[in-house]
Formats: sequence, structure tokens, C-alpha cells
Amino acid sequence: MIRSLLIANRGEIACRVIRTARRLGIRTIAVFSDADRHALHVREADTAVHIGPSPARESYLVGDRILAAARETGAEAIHPGYGFLSENADFAQKVIDAGLVWVGPKPASIRAMGLKDAAKRLMDAAGVPTTPGYLGDDQSPDRLKSEADAINYPVLIKAVAGGGGKGMRRVNQSQEFADMLASCKREAAASFGDDRVLIEKYIERPRHIEVQVFGDSHGNVVHLFERDCSLQRRHQKVIEEAPAPGMDAATREAVCGAAVKAAKAVDYVGAGTIEFIADASEGLRPDRIWFMEMNTRLQVEHPVTEEITGQDLVEWQLRVASGERLPLRQEELRIRGHAMEARLYAEDPAHEFLPSTGRLDHFVLGRGLRVDTGVEEGDRISPYYDPMIAKLIAHASTRDEAIDRLVDTLEQLEIWPVKTNAAFLARAADHTDFRNGDVDTAFIPSRIDRLVPDSNPGEPVWNLAATALLASDFGSGGEGEPWDALQGFRLNAAPDLSVAIAHGGETRLVDAGGDPPIEGIATAQGENVLVFASGQAFAFTLPGVGGAAGGGAAGDGSLVSPMPGRVLSVDTRQGDRVAKGQKLVTLEAMKMEHSLVAPFDGIVAELQVAEGEQVTEGALLVRVEKDEA
Repeated sequence: MIRSLLIANRGEIACRVIRTARRLGIRTIAVFSDADRHALHVREADTAVHIGPSPARESYLVGDRILAAARETGAEAIHPGYGFLSENADFAQKVIDAGLVWVGPKPASIRAMGLKDAAKRLMDAAGVPTTPGYLGDDQSPDRLKSEADAINYPVLIKAVAGGGGKGMRRVNQSQEFADMLASCKREAAASFGDDRVLIEKYIERPRHIEVQVFGDSHGNVVHLFERDCSLQRRHQKVIEEAPAPGMDAATREAVCGAAVKAAKAVDYVGAGTIEFIADASEGLRPDRIWFMEMNTRLQVEHPVTEEITGQDLVEWQLRVASGERLPLRQEELRIRGHAMEARLYAEDPAHEFLPSTGRLDHFVLGRGLRVDTGVEEGDRISPYYDPMIAKLIAHASTRDEAIDRLVDTLEQLEIWPVKTNAAFLARAADHTDFRNGDVDTAFIPSRIDRLVPDSNPGEPVWNLAATALLASDFGSGGEGEPWDALQGFRLNAAPDLSVAIAHGGETRLVDAGGDPPIEGIATAQGENVLVFASGQAFAFTLPGVGGAAGGGAAGDGSLVSPMPGRVLSVDTRQGDRVAKGQKLVTLEAMKMEHSLVAPFDGIVAELQVAEGEQVTEGALLVRVEKDEA
């Protein structure tokens, strides 16, 4: 068994690997950037090495610095986690050439599956069914468009080197193709350094089905059943589950058998995932599921497979990398119960899912579920990396019970002041169609208005805040506290159970007292009373007391940067006449693109940024004046 392990990653997955390694008695080495100097994975590892500035391209993506850290600490092996260098065949080869153990597949396997067009050709040759499309070398816009026209719309443009939802565009009609192609190529070049694309027929009711596979160096390959990852937003997975709802034994045998065949075709060793796209218009059928791509690494959603099989996949990785055979044979693996994972992100669904950064001053994730996270209360959510806070994993004997457990936990989360998608996740999981297993990749986009919660507190939340403010707990802080003497005194009469409270610039006189108006939690935080209800957080205070959370977008047409980031494009000029909703500036932050649009019809009075510029949170980018003509 490996004796010392460097984890070439950060956050949640680094903590996850450390947990298993510690149980196996393996010494762990973390690496960290400037932004992660005090991160949880650094605190939990036995040793930690600084590898550079905060941007990933100057730290976690610099393979030579990772290798130097391994030499410095005497690491025997390197685990890449997911993302960053995990599917970089050149880095894997450098690790092996340095005499270290690479906890991952052979570099040749990574290369074989790393380019989507070559991987599909390989799968065709291996007898694995693939979707109709164009995989040619001719990348001229005219040729690509003619192929798309021949396939018939809608089609999907996909970056050859893509992954994680990057470099993908759906095109509904021929007239849109040129613009979508240019956008896809630009994103692919920025994300992967390769702007080549392929064209696929877009499946109208697609389900995203993937199969966990595992191989060892002795020629054994098994599958650990399927996962359904159909709940996605902008091609990013949101909720994953195993097994897939509606999967019968014949279809499972066909898709899992195809996955094993695909893994054997590239002499696969270690953990991998074969991703399939299924046409769900007539339910899941063996003849309507096609190979899409292979991820040659551990997946974010691997915990649902661990929960239904009772296996630790990181332990499997470490044992296989140490030269051992797979821990179990295919016939020894069984499905037990149902598991579901929700990805909790630091983002604001009410404002187009903009990332939310800052310190986690109040952070309670609840109890009773498995929680994989890389942060604790007091840690900071950085603008430099993926905004995932945690993964919440529910396991139960039935799918309905797993949903109930997941929804209950999401609705009881307490996180402040960083905004999260908890309420959005709870609404998605609790939706009748999802509960009935009626899911496809359009589930979220087609219901987005019903899934995004109102960012303003409803009447029950105002009442709970008022009740909390009147409670003795908030009046016992001593002289000078804003909560003192809230209850009005009236001679020969009952106390006046009403209080004036403020939220977001609005003040109300609210009657309070009696039974709690809703299920929720209220707690004091500085000058605020925080109310946590149904997965959302609201801050209230007394009128005139500073610190109440409020605010919204400026009403004078000033567009400010909602986060630190880089200006990806500027689509207007000073003096231009613009229409409400027109894209003006696009920012890139936390691995995502975010467009700022005109708040109303008007004229661009100020333009303060240029393409490529770095901006700070709150910086004025554009100011639009209303067109009075």
C-alpha cells in the first residue's frame, strides 16, 4: 500500500481524499495557493506546501510546482482529485517519469478518451453505440454549418477537448449557427486551449446516464452501476442520483455492459465514468442510449455510488494504484437502496445565479446526511475557484425517502452572509415531476421560474423575525443593545406585541407573539436578526440601525461588478443606444461567464472598462441613462 500521498487539488475533494487516506494510515500532503493558505484541506493534511499565487493557472495548474512539492515532502504518490490536472495526460506521464505513483488511469487511456471526436471513433470501433454527428477534421465554419444542416436541427456544438459543461452550445435553427459556433470556439479556446468542435444531433428529451467503471492492472474491469445526472443548469450537474429512476434490468445490463466494453477498449485502470445520453421520450430503452464521453477520473458525484454499493471508491483507487486487484468481482457488487446528491453552491439564484463570495460567518449544514465539504464556519468563499460549498448526500431504502431526507436538510441549512442555492435545490428535488421520475436535462430550464425562490421575505418570515426580536433571548445583551426594551409598556393594558423592523430598505410594523408562523430558525448576528427558512436566509434589524442586509441593483442605471473578475467582452460603446435586456459586458469569475444587461432602454452614458481588464467587486462598469426621447 502507498505510504505517503500528495493531493494535487483543493477544497472538498482534497478533504475527501485525506479522510480515506488517514483511515488507511497513509501520510497526506496538501498543496495550497495564496487564497487557500488557511483552507480546511491545508489544516487537515499532515503536511502542506505553498505552490503559488491565487489564480489556478499560477498554482494548481502548474504541474512542475506540484512535482517539486512531491519531491520536497518525499511523497510516494499523487492523487489529482477532479478538475485541474486530473485528466492531463502529459502531467500524468511526468508523475510516472519522476518515479511516483499516479493515482489514475494510464496516460494513454487519458489521451484516448480526452478528445471527444477520437473517443467516439474508438467507441464505434469497439461496438459501443454513439450518437449521430460530425467528427471531421475540416473545422471551417462553412463545413461545420453544412454538416449541422444535414443532421437537421436542433444540434449540439461541443468542444473536442471540452468537459464540465464548458464549450457546449445548442443551436435550434440554421440562422443561429454562425454566432453559436463563434461563441463556443471562443469559450473552448479560453478553457482548454483548443477551439476544435464536433457536431451532434441534439436529443429532444435527453437523460444523462453515466456508469461508474473500475479497472486494475491485472486486466479486471467492473461497473458499479449507473447514476442519473439529468438535473442540470447550463450543462452543469445540480442533483445526481443512483440508481437511475425508471431503469429496468435489461436496460441496465445493456448500458453497464457497454460501459465495461468501453473501458476495456482503452485498457483502463482506476476509476472512470462512461457517460451516455438517453432519449427518454419513450422511457429508458437499450436501443435509445448512446455513448457521449468518458471522464478519466473520479467524478464529483461519486458519493451516490459509494452509498448504494457500500464501497469507498477512493480506497479502491489507492489499492489499485498500489498494484492490488479490484476489491470485489462483478457478481459480488449489489445495489442497496437509493442515494441522491445535491451540489450546494455559493450563488444567488434570484440574481441569475451570480456567484457569492465572502466569509462564512454563520455556517450550519444540518445533521443526518453525509456532507462532503472543504469549508467550515469562518472560512472564506474565494472568487478564484469553483463556487461549490458542499455536497449533501442522502441515502435511504427508497427513492422517496431519499428525496424527503435531502429536502428536509436543504430547507434547514443556515448559511450567512454568503448566498446559496439551497432553496432552489429543495424546490427542484421536491417538485412533483422530479418525485415521479419525470426528468430530463430540460427539467430545470423549463421550470426555472417556479424553482427560483423570491429573494424578498414573505409575510411569515417578517412575522418570525418580529417574534424573535420580541423574545427575551434578543433582549438580554446588556445596556446599549439594539434589542433592549422592544416590548411597549401600556398602563393597565397588555403589552403591545408589535415591533417596527427593517429589511432591505423596507420598514414594517409587525404584530408578533404566539406560535411561530412558519418553521424556521432565528438567531442574532451582530446588529441583525437572521431568519433561516426553507433554505433561504434573511437579515432584519431595527429601523435606523445599520447592518441590515438590503440592497438591490442601483436604480439609476449604474451596472457594477457583482464580484471580482476579468472582463471577457465589452459589447457596447459610450453613446450607444441600448434596449432593456441587451448584453453590455460579460465577466468571467469562478470559472463561469456572467453577462450584465441594460436595465432599461437608454443611452450608454459611461463606459469604465475594457476587454481583458480585471475588476473588483462593486466597481462601476457601465452607466445607462434613460432615453427620454
